[in-house]
Amino acid sequence: MSVDGITVLVGTTKGAFLVSGGADRSGWTVSGPFCDGWPINHVVGDPATGRIWAGGGSDFHGAGIWSTSDGGQTWSLTRLTKGEMDGWAAGDAAFAAMIGWTDEPLPFGDAFSQIWSLSFADGTLYAGTKPAQLLKSEDGGASWTVNESLANHPSRETWNPGGAGLVLHTIVPHPRDPGTMWIGISAAGVFATEDGGTTWDRRNRLSNQGATAEHHHPAGPEGGEIGHCVHNMMRAAGNADRLYQQNHHGVWRSNDGGRSWDDISAGLPSMFGFPIRVHPRDPDTIWTIPLNGDMAGRFPPEAAAAVWRSRDGGATWEGFRDGLPQTACYFTVLRQAMAGDPLTPAGLYFGTNSGSIFMSADEGEHWDEIARHLPTVLSVEVLT
Repeated sequence: MSVDGITVLVGTTKGAFLVSGGADRSGWTVSGPFCDGWPINHVVGDPATGRIWAGGGSDFHGAGIWSTSDGGQTWSLTRLTKGEMDGWAAGDAAFAAMIGWTDEPLPFGDAFSQIWSLSFADGTLYAGTKPAQLLKSEDGGASWTVNESLANHPSRETWNPGGAGLVLHTIVPHPRDPGTMWIGISAAGVFATEDGGTTWDRRNRLSNQGATAEHHHPAGPEGGEIGHCVHNMMRAAGNADRLYQQNHHGVWRSNDGGRSWDDISAGLPSMFGFPIRVHPRDPDTIWTIPLNGDMAGRFPPEAAAAVWRSRDGGATWEGFRDGLPQTACYFTVLRQAMAGDPLTPAGLYFGTNSGSIFMSADEGEHWDEIARHLPTVLSVEVLT
């Protein structure tokens, strides 16, 4: 594979950043912040065109999606919902002039406050929101429609917000079938469509339907279902039926498109964590970053950072620490803050809430810090 360079797309609480390096994964430079300092929950790119989208917002800003087609030199904003600043601007002409505000109606009113996730596949851009809705754009983000079937799902009134609210944080398109997609909602679980979003199935069942795995936490599995607080999910490379997820209570694997799930947490130091990553070519190789637990601080066990890897689909695990802080390490790696590149060997990247970006050029065995002192990192993706 010929790669001119690698760009790490970083979403933070104070805008988007681009961390750029060479094809040999060296010479890293940081540019930003972009997007006028908005909170940016997720940044994705189209490798064919180089176009980048950054989704975010807040109660103050409302929800919006920024985009750039020139490597970050210029950005445009598509606002989708209003925020507190609209009320301020409507009553203060000077403030309205300062921020360039107009009273033009926004397409979704105040239906949601943030964009939480983005995915670009088959020429279509998808967005997940807070509260959880799924949006779709077929014109590169200029206009959007809401998926009415998910919005009116029969189970919707039973969905409960997680610690960050009711967010649609994970969008997993099928690599060959545009009609098939999986999504993750915290805390409602995994949903899938096989008819282009006309209908959605809830897919939270344990592999043993009669199993009752009781946990003393509302996010834990019980009654034959996996806990609904899915944190992140990925499809296995080359295997459209295998999915992995990091849940509030463990790492789980499905071999049947999410119709049933098996707990593969045995061997990890903690069942709690946020991201999951799958090798770009090997469906049995996965990585996760365990944290010490929901109520124990959400930092690495014993305050020593490690990335854990399985080469056998989660049957066994091994932790890697070289280059990572091993004393007084209290950072958190959030659900969308781990990514990978498609090179050989595969590269891995993760960001911390203390503002660092770490990179491994050898599938997780050794790590280098390629950026530091950024704002809280909310998401990491890679554009090659």
